[in-house]
Amino acid sequence: MERGQVGRQIRAFRFVQCIMKPRDLLKLGFQPGPVIGVAIKLLPAAKKALGHRVLESDLKALLNEPNAYTNHPHLALLAQALIEQNANRNTYVEREQPAPYRIWGKDLEAGAVEQMRNAARLPVAVSGALMPDAHQGYGLPIGGVLATENSMIPYAVGVDIACRMKLTVLDIPADDLNKLHDQLAKTLQRETVFGIGGEQRKVADHPVLQEDWSVTPITKHLFEKAANQLGTSGSGNHFVEFGILTVHEKADDAPLAEFDLAPGKYLALLSHSGSRGSGAAVADRYSRLAMDLHPELPPELRRLAWLDLDSDPGREYWAAMNLMGQYAHANHAIIHQKIVRALKAEVLAGVENHHNFAWKEIHNGKEVIVHRKGATPAGAGVLGVIPGSMATPGFVVRGRGSAPSLNSASHGAGRTMSRTAAKEKFRWSHVKPILEAAGVTLLSAGIDEVPGSYKDIHTVMDAQADLVEVLAQFDPRIVKMAPAGEKPED
Repeated sequence: MERGQVGRQIRAFRFVQCIMKPRDLLKLGFQPGPVIGVAIKLLPAAKKALGHRVLESDLKALLNEPNAYTNHPHLALLAQALIEQNANRNTYVEREQPAPYRIWGKDLEAGAVEQMRNAARLPVAVSGALMPDAHQGYGLPIGGVLATENSMIPYAVGVDIACRMKLTVLDIPADDLNKLHDQLAKTLQRETVFGIGGEQRKVADHPVLQEDWSVTPITKHLFEKAANQLGTSGSGNHFVEFGILTVHEKADDAPLAEFDLAPGKYLALLSHSGSRGSGAAVADRYSRLAMDLHPELPPELRRLAWLDLDSDPGREYWAAMNLMGQYAHANHAIIHQKIVRALKAEVLAGVENHHNFAWKEIHNGKEVIVHRKGATPAGAGVLGVIPGSMATPGFVVRGRGSAPSLNSASHGAGRTMSRTAAKEKFRWSHVKPILEAAGVTLLSAGIDEVPGSYKDIHTVMDAQADLVEVLAQFDPRIVKMAPAGEKPED
């Protein structure tokens, strides 16, 4: 065979191999969506029948005139799929008036307020709220609450799906904290795993691993990773800590179920983390898909792209999000079980809640999807935990059921500056006296998590007194976070 013929055959082979990949179809001019899947299935047979040069030419022509290929013996299905995609291509139409929303707190970050304003423009938006700890994020701000009609916005749930809090009150007397300090610190060090890629040496036993992880292609793929990371914590602002819980006198005598504690001081364990690498992968997959399905959105709304719950992508994301919620719950359960078992303690009470999630709820007589991104559920009588920082208190709260807030409250103090700015501004030599004054032993953390990078938690709580009632105060004493240098997951 002549050298030129060999070269042409190599180029032909490379074209066929290349065209089988979605990214190369995109280079030819195809748009993201179901059409790519149809093309992948049809092209091998089409190439065999037509040859690579004719196929390449036909694909380019089909993109320009799909109607001319509706009767083509090999490309008719692809032409029909392209025609349907073009017909369904959305034209962005904003609401005539922005969806109503309210803001709690003063002097909120301008970027967060602008993001809330943008979210209210969406045609699927129904109403919203901005919490007093709000700061700028991706799409919806952290501290943003948004109700939508029959649709899900991945970036309004957040990258760390089902990030949550869990508080466990132990039967160990609060006065024993100092006496048991070294034992408690060693237990945190030994029984917790932090950081990107952190895995257990042995897969933990929990019913969440018996759930149907094949409910979506991405969760099926993630099962092994999720199993290995089950019972671990993330990075950034995720923590596990011991502290003193001071339970206040209740405003009424109504029983509080799992938190029916007499006033007084207790030793408690508090954790904050989410769905680890699995949740991040789900968020990445469906946020990208949502943006691909809504190329009509202007740049400032791109990360607010939504998935229709009546569509396959919407149903998949809903199923994956809820599975990640179960998984995050299991992570906390295992962390607390291991520590409680190591201490040979008994559990007196507990409270836990998601703050990066979405729920189907009824508001104003209508079912809506309420996204709480960095916001705590605060329906009437609903218990939750709102943390401060490594050296400032957190609070156990009971929701007041505020309709304008969509039954929501803040999820913490909220950052006052970016992580980069915090790393540039703070030094441990300045922070250590603050920790000592607060009686806090810090086992590990990044400098971007020091108290000065957060708002004053008391100001935040005062700003939402109409949203929640404070039942107890948690003061951190022994704190463990991801080591310095870990990239935050949330």
